[in-house]
Amino acid sequence: MVIDFHIHYIPEKYVKPFLGADGAAPVVTFNAEGKVKDTYHSLKYDLPKFIEVMKIGGVDMAVLTCGLGMRADIDDCRYINDDIREQVEKYPGYFKGVAHAPSLDGKESYKELKRCRDELGFKGVVMHSIVQGVQVDSPKFYPFYEAVEELGMFLIIHPCNADFAPDFDYDLARSMWREGHLAVTTALLIEGGILDRFPNLKIVMSHLGGHFYPVISRMELYRDKEHWGTKDHPRHSKTSKMPFRWYLDKMWFDTGGIRGFINPVKMALMEIKPQNILYGTDFPIEIKEGNTIKTLVDDIRALPLPQSDIDDILGNNALRLLGMM
Repeated sequence: MVIDFHIHYIPEKYVKPFLGADGAAPVVTFNAEGKVKDTYHSLKYDLPKFIEVMKIGGVDMAVLTCGLGMRADIDDCRYINDDIREQVEKYPGYFKGVAHAPSLDGKESYKELKRCRDELGFKGVVMHSIVQGVQVDSPKFYPFYEAVEELGMFLIIHPCNADFAPDFDYDLARSMWREGHLAVTTALLIEGGILDRFPNLKIVMSHLGGHFYPVISRMELYRDKEHWGTKDHPRHSKTSKMPFRWYLDKMWFDTGGIRGFINPVKMALMEIKPQNILYGTDFPIEIKEGNTIKTLVDDIRALPLPQSDIDDILGNNALRLLGMM
């Protein structure tokens, strides 16, 4: 079974106001500072098209997340969660949903997470890599992490929107900065002791963790606090309890954000076990048609790995997280 762990969906009512009369041409939005914010097009809500593309690509099921829901208030999150549940029921067998709740809103968010788990049947929740300017290692998130862990849900960390990026030209905030920041976020979760404090928290890093793996050896170098003169510094002496690489077996990494190319997956496999990689496409943000999806599925099947490892990447790891295996 092939499961796409990274597909985006936005309820139609949030997309339609941005589209032109024919709804075909993409429309880009900007924030008050002129930074590129988002691009809207009809594929973001067209689930019949999703299914058509999935069939071409050889994908059996997809996990739906909503970028808007990662930064919405509690009322919009409830609407998005209910809408996703409706789509799951409308197209049985094709989709699974995850919860959206403001991660800094305390008890209201906990109530919504519990409702999503108990009433909507969602097994996970998604959040941005920066929320209201706060980084993921901040104690402000501890109540949210505790709630997710207590409820037994997995937590997807998705790149934040470009509002928090430096003011680059060339759309670099979206194309590169968000990936680099996601790599930093992966390190913050490990070095910040989040997985030490919440050992049963199941974290899924989108986009292969921002491709942090080529700099692991450099991360390890700077753990020598004596050498770098930081062993007594209140901020820079901090580190996790276990070696950096130890935590990679405690996290999952999806293949979204690579536009269907196999080489980033090959590079990830040099440091990350197949049992910790989830197939994902980032449709319809980065991939918009089925043949590209099929190519990535075929390329993963052709990797020089045991069949059980390939099955884990393409679907079994996802089935376990979703409580279906």
